[in-house]
Amino acid sequence: MMNSARITARFGRRLPILPPFARRLFHQHIIHPQPILGSPTPTYLQCQKRRPWCPPSNTIHNVSPIRMLSFYRVLPNLAVKLVRIPAMLGGAVVGGLAYIQYQATQAGNYAVDVFRRTGDWASGTAGGLLSGAKDVAEQTRTGWERTKDKLGIADWWRQNFQNGGIASTTGEESGGPGGQPPKQSRANAAAVAGTGAAFGYTTSQDDERTGEEAARDDQMMVLTRKMIEIRSMLQMIGKSDTLVLPSIVVIGFQSSGKSSVLEAIVGHEFLPKGSNMITRRPIELTLVNTPNATAEYGEFPALGLGKITDFSHIQKTLTDLNLAVPASECVSDSPIQLSIYSPKVPDLSLIDLPGYILIHSEDQPPELGQRIDALCEKYIQSPNVILAISDAPSDLANSAALRACRRVDPRGERTIGVVTKMDLVEPSRGAGILKNRDYPLRLGYVGVVSRIPQQSGGIFSRGGGNLTDSITNNEAAYFSSHLSEFGPDSELAVGTRTLRKKLMRVLEQTMASSLQSLSDAVQQELEEATYEYKVQYNDRPLSAESYLAESLDAFKHSFKEFAESFGRAKVRELLKEELNQRVLDLLAQRYWNRPVNDLTPPPPEHDPLSALPKAAQDSVYWNRKLDASTSSLTKLGIGRLATTVVANALQSEIDRLIAESSFSSHPFAQQAITAASSSILNERFLSTSDQVENCIKPYKYEIDVNDSEWAHGRQEITSVLNSELKACEAAMKNVENEFGGKRKLQDVMGYIDRIRKGEVVLEGNGVGGAGGFSAALLAKGREALFLRDRASILRMRILALKSKQCANPTSKYACPEIFLDVVADKLTSTAVLFLNVELLSEFYYNFPRELDKRLGRGLAKADVERFAREDAKVRGHLDVIRRKELLEAVLVKMKTLNVLEESERREGHREGVVGGKVVGTGEKRKRSWTIV
Repeated sequence: MMNSARITARFGRRLPILPPFARRLFHQHIIHPQPILGSPTPTYLQCQKRRPWCPPSNTIHNVSPIRMLSFYRVLPNLAVKLVRIPAMLGGAVVGGLAYIQYQATQAGNYAVDVFRRTGDWASGTAGGLLSGAKDVAEQTRTGWERTKDKLGIADWWRQNFQNGGIASTTGEESGGPGGQPPKQSRANAAAVAGTGAAFGYTTSQDDERTGEEAARDDQMMVLTRKMIEIRSMLQMIGKSDTLVLPSIVVIGFQSSGKSSVLEAIVGHEFLPKGSNMITRRPIELTLVNTPNATAEYGEFPALGLGKITDFSHIQKTLTDLNLAVPASECVSDSPIQLSIYSPKVPDLSLIDLPGYILIHSEDQPPELGQRIDALCEKYIQSPNVILAISDAPSDLANSAALRACRRVDPRGERTIGVVTKMDLVEPSRGAGILKNRDYPLRLGYVGVVSRIPQQSGGIFSRGGGNLTDSITNNEAAYFSSHLSEFGPDSELAVGTRTLRKKLMRVLEQTMASSLQSLSDAVQQELEEATYEYKVQYNDRPLSAESYLAESLDAFKHSFKEFAESFGRAKVRELLKEELNQRVLDLLAQRYWNRPVNDLTPPPPEHDPLSALPKAAQDSVYWNRKLDASTSSLTKLGIGRLATTVVANALQSEIDRLIAESSFSSHPFAQQAITAASSSILNERFLSTSDQVENCIKPYKYEIDVNDSEWAHGRQEITSVLNSELKACEAAMKNVENEFGGKRKLQDVMGYIDRIRKGEVVLEGNGVGGAGGFSAALLAKGREALFLRDRASILRMRILALKSKQCANPTSKYACPEIFLDVVADKLTSTAVLFLNVELLSEFYYNFPRELDKRLGRGLAKADVERFAREDAKVRGHLDVIRRKELLEAVLVKMKTLNVLEESERREGHREGVVGGKVVGTGEKRKRSWTIV
């Protein structure tokens, strides 16, 4: 019998305890399991139809655990049956796909047969031309292996020819016995080679180089790259006629193929194009070879746009920069700097200039041709190399590029002629141009097609390949079909790759020849920069980061001194002064108000201020007036008012610190510091004002004043009224000066007094003047009359405050000035406590940290540099240091170059020159024609 533990392990839970009979039947059921679906029922479990029960077999099935176990046994078989349905559907889909693949294989076999027949004809022609080769099949197979990776052919086509046969769709190799790959047939290899030749791909022998030649070429690339780096550093130093390294300047007529040549060298379409004159500025193009990189990208160093991998974006940027030149000028000598990094470009320094024109259009200035000539004349001066572009269909005698080269380079020592559109003329005529006889140049001519072939979208389409490869393949197709003119025996330079290598070697040699003079010029400039650094700046080192740090530390020190002086006492003084002004406003509005708005007699006063000292203490009129004034003062919005006063004072002090610091000449820093203080004050404003407003609520209902507070308030308000009296007297003095004397002013005031008393009847409203006085004099007289009455009231109230009647708080209704001053003092004392905690402490703690965030760690290197250069003196200091450091770095690189040049010169002594090409002393380099 199966024990309890085994049953639990099998079914995942403990079964209930059964009686002995049930356990015995249960044991039999487990030992003899049978499937429920698709199999006969055992005999001992069958039951006769006439009997509803058949013990003992059916009895065990009535037990709940047994029924549950039976259901569990059904699940695996049911799952298997359900899986069969999608398996059948999947088999149908696989069969359909296999059929489609088979049909595609049959179509591929048919295409291969067509290409083989075509290749038989092409290989026969190629065999006649390449007679004398040891093994045509092996040679063409090697050429195919070298070029097939460059072709944008379909993957299945490449796989078909990988092992010389067609791969079976079932995974077995066809053509060989026993599943072995078929042998490479020479006929098939010849067919492939012929087909490649028919489509314009390489049909040449290998250009095998010795180890010494390869090392020398690599050394040349290193030299060129280092010299281009030096040229870039010299451009960073600044404009100087002596600190220059040669570049290759590209000139030619418009539509002569300048852009196509440059794009073929780079491998991408990136230059601006259009129906009108698009190139309006020089484009200083620096090509940097990155052998270990996979991505190709461009950078505009002066614009700071970062790495641009989309060359259509580069083209759009160049177009926008060129079209930004005003139409009235059309040409600008401000260059556009562009650097392109790619593993497929050579290390070159090129300058693309606007193309020459014969006549100008109606929307162009008449002097446009002269401007273009002057611009090109500026750039083609020595030591730059000139790349003169001319198209083959045009006569070289009419070439504006060659004509300009004759003026600045009459012997043709710095000029390379490039003849484009070679496929548009007769081969004999094109070959005659390249023979360098009619218009000889020391560096010779290079013929190119440099035109993107039309793509048919077939298996030999360019796809995602490089533009240079497509052009090279197209050139190969053309030049290979005219071997009598452009074959190896002609010794003519043709092809974009030949042009690239020639440009690299010429640029390297030209730069190398300028190293000595450049080294002397750099040494002289370094001595001048060192002298200026020593005399003007006392050899004091400085950087943008150190200048910012010093300025920030000095400002923080000034802020710390201010924080120590601007404490609770200063806040109390500011707030009390503001509330004193509000008290004076309330007194003037409710007690002293005697305006002189016009010349009409004033209305009679029922309760004049002069009667206040004699009024009863329980006078309803004067009691209500004081209560209303007190309510207006306490409900003034002290929280918002006090916070605003202190925040404005802090911001004013920060502005003062900025004006007294070195940041005064830095708008960027001023804005950052002001923003830092404003952000903290704005953040704390609402919470501080609410706290202050809540703490003064008790004073809105009841205010108790003791004797000491009354005495202090009496003294303070007396001082305030005296200050107000002096201000009135000073204003009166100013009015007298404007009148030209006190006597004339008194005449006007006397006339106005008589009118207001009714002694003189005024005709009209006096707008046009009256009594022989102009309207302006009457207006000034009314102002003087108001000041006189206000001064009289102040004197009267000062005397009242000094009297015995105002000696104690019981006379608060007779002395409202003292009571309001005491209330203002209580409000000030309470508000200062919360202002100090909620606003001042937080501001003093967070402001230095906010400065570090905005002017320290939060600034990028470019922002720090921009900040330092806002000051003219600092900018001059930094320029001298930067110039000195760059010149020193250039000298270090030039010393390295001198070592490399010396090494190359020693290698050159051990080699000879054969046919204008450097070859080793051992085996002579194998001659072959190839489009490289």
